This record gives sequence, C-alpha cells and structure tokens, in this order.
Amino acid sequence: MQPFFRGPGRLRFLASLRHRNYRLLWVGTLISHTGDWLDQIALNWLVLEQTGSVFYLGIVNLCRGLPILLCTLIGGAVADRMERRKLMMITQTTSMVLASVLAAMVLSGHAPLWGILVIATMRGMVISFNLPARHSLISDLVPREDLPNAVALNSMTMNLTKVIGPLLSGLIIAFFGTAVCFVINAISFLAVLVTLAAMRFPPSMKLPPNPESLAASIASGLRFVGGNTVILLLVLISVVPTFFGQPYINLLAVFAYQVFQSGPVGLGVLTASAAFGSVLGALLMANFAGLLQRGAIMLSLLVGFGVALGVFALNPYEFAAPMILLFAGALFMSYNATHATLLQLTVPDEYRGRVLSTLFLNRGLVSMGTAASATVASLLGPRVAFLIMAGSIVVFGLALLSFAPSIRRLRV
Repeated sequence: MQPFFRGPGRLRFLASLRHRNYRLLWVGTLISHTGDWLDQIALNWLVLEQTGSVFYLGIVNLCRGLPILLCTLIGGAVADRMERRKLMMITQTTSMVLASVLAAMVLSGHAPLWGILVIATMRGMVISFNLPARHSLISDLVPREDLPNAVALNSMTMNLTKVIGPLLSGLIIAFFGTAVCFVINAISFLAVLVTLAAMRFPPSMKLPPNPESLAASIASGLRFVGGNTVILLLVLISVVPTFFGQPYINLLAVFAYQVFQSGPVGLGVLTASAAFGSVLGALLMANFAGLLQRGAIMLSLLVGFGVALGVFALNPYEFAAPMILLFAGALFMSYNATHATLLQLTVPDEYRGRVLSTLFLNRGLVSMGTAASATVASLLGPRVAFLIMAGSIVVFGLALLSFAPSIRRLRV
C-alpha cells in the first residue's frame, strides 16, 4: 500500500491513508459528516420554513455557538488528560442521541422553536469536547512527516461531505421532507463509533496520569500559549476569518430563500458549490504539502477568499453564483488547511489538546458571526452583510501581510 500512496507519480495526496488507524478515522468522518450536513441544511431550512425569519436562524446558530465559547477550554484540557478515542466515542454517542431526539420531534409533527434551541445548545456543548479530541487524535494516528498530508486530507474529506450532504439534503427535503435528513444523520453516527472501536494503539501511546487539577491544566495551557508569540498569533489570527468568513455557508440559505428564490434544491446547489471548491482547495494542499508550511501563503489565501466573497455579494446573476462560490470555497479551505498545519506542527503533543481548544474557541464565533451577519442581513439585506464580511477579511489579511513579519516569514 505504501508504494501506491508515496511513490513517484502516485496519489501522494492519499499518503496518510497507508496508516490503518487514520483510514478508520477517515471512513467514519466521511460518513458521519455527510449526515451532519444533511442535518445542518435541513435545520436551517426548518427554522426558515417555520418562522420565515432570518433573525431566528441567527438565534439557533447563536445557541450552538455560545456553549463552544464557554466549554471548549475544558474540552481541550480533558483531551490532554484521557484517551482521545474514548472521549470521541462518548461525544459521538451523545450526538447520536440528540440527533435521534430531533428526528423524533420532527416526525411527530411537534418541533417547537424552543425545543430546537435546546438541542442546538446541547450540541454546542458536545462539540466543545469533540473538536479538541478529534483534531488532537490525528497526530496520534500518523507520524510527523505525514501530518501535513493528514491535516489536508482531513480537511478535504470534511469538505467533500459538504458537497454530498447539501446536494442530498436539497433533494431529500424537496421529495421527502426535513425529518428524513435528521433520521439519516442519527444513523450516520454509528459509522464513527464502529471505526473508533476498531482502532488499535500500542500501550506506549496511553497518556500518563496527570497530577494537575482540571483548572490548573487549563491555566498551564493558557500560559503556554501566552508565552509563545508565534502560537499566540496563530490562535488570534483565526478570530477575524472565523467571525466574518465562515458564517457565509449558513447565510447561503438566505440567498436561496430571499435573493434568488431557488428553494431547497437551489440552496443545495449553492452550498455544494462552495463545498466542492473546498474539496479542490484541500486536494491541492494535500498534494503539495510544502505549501501548507508557509505563513505568507496562508495570508495570501485569506485575502483571496475575502475578495471572492465580495464578488459574490455584488453578483446579480443566479447562474454565476455557483462558480464564484467554487473559488471562494477553494480559497477558504486552502487557508484553513495551511493554518491548521502550521499550528499542529508548532505545538508539542503534551499541550496539543489545550492549544487546539483555544483555537476552537473561534468555532463558537462562527455561530456568533452568523447571528451578527443574519441580523445585518435582516436590516440591510444579505448583499450588504456579505460586503461587510468580505471587506473585514481583506483589510485584516493585508494588515497582517504588512505588519506581522513573524507570521509572514513563518516556515515549519
């Protein structure tokens, strides 16, 4: 298997799949994240269908984001204190239960907004523990030389599901209703649980007992981040793209519902176009892993993403929107893969969960950014909201290129 993945002219972007444990994680991620996107698109559509309000769409995303902000540091400390696979099995089982409850509510015809908000909040809490565990686990599954490829391939896989999931969700919603999407998502978690259970680790990989209290562990992780200028900047740099950039996926529902009036199938096409671009971007990064280790490349990709969002906001033609989103998705995922690789290769393993958890604080900002952008969209229109997002990202990226030489010159 190694020559197929690593030899000259072979599929170098699949190099990390020669490691059995990583292959298992990859299969589970592919299936489960497809279900997640079925669920997310269906939930956004359900809220808009029930309320007709972009504001309530923002509130649902806010309920998902706040628990991530409040709990992810705890999740990172736990990921450094217990077996990460075991922690993931707990979080994925809990997620399956929540998805099943939501499916039952919709199937019964009684899915009140307050119930949706409660489930969104509980999901946010689960995500705050799952994210540090999942991303820290990758470094346990592959050697250091394959880590850039593994990070990029993981990004590509997660974004491949953004192509498959939204397309399927649009068709399923149109022909069978949102409830079927929720049922499929609940079942998909079984794939992750099976693949996690099949992993095998040598006894030497077990984490040693940690004598620190949970609070002391969190504090030592924060001290480590604060005492390392490059890591601190990498963590802080992700704030603006996360708050102003990543919410664009959720706001595509507004463009499909209000601007283009293309219905759930149109929403699936828009979301899948951005996701397919993300797959292409991550595929390029996985095949040329050396690009993932340069700070200047990361910042240039970020500026390009902001420009693409601005073009989408100004575009008046529905037929051109998917092509613009293709470029936007490719640039955003290339930036994300580069940023994640730089951080993973800079952080020592004993601090990995805690450092990554500070980064995932920004995942809570996705929902908060969605809530803020949805509010702007409801007051001034979705095009204005996208222009504000795009302008903020471009200005931020250019400022870093000009005034942050330690990041611009960074190579790992």
